[in-house]
Amino acid sequence: MMLGVRITLDPSSPEPLSEQLAAAIAERIRRGSLAPGARLPTVRALAEDLGLAANTIAKAYRALEEAALVQGRGRQGTFVTERLPERLPDRERRLAEAADAFARRGSQLGFGAAELRLALDRALRGR
Repeated sequence: MMLGVRITLDPSSPEPLSEQLAAAIAERIRRGSLAPGARLPTVRALAEDLGLAANTIAKAYRALEEAALVQGRGRQGTFVTERLPERLPDRERRLAEAADAFARRGSQLGFGAAELRLALDRALRGR
């Protein structure tokens, strides 16, 4: 395994493989197993190593970039950021987790961003 420790993904889990992979890499970054500035494997190499589609790896890498845990540098590759983002206060973190769970579940059910926003607006108006 190119990331130092074997990553085990559960294909039977309702959580998409890309999200499982992003979470596993994020945990290694936060623990320090992947050092600041470390270069991640190429999408193609990691896909081959894990037996996954390249799009699955690319989606995980995009999620890590959005979380400011890695930085894509074009042809040079994808690298662990030099500085981790500050952790959100516990209250904000819990809200972010709830929002993420809502978005994932809505996506699993086939709803798009606009439909999810409408559902959230309706729920907020009902309070």
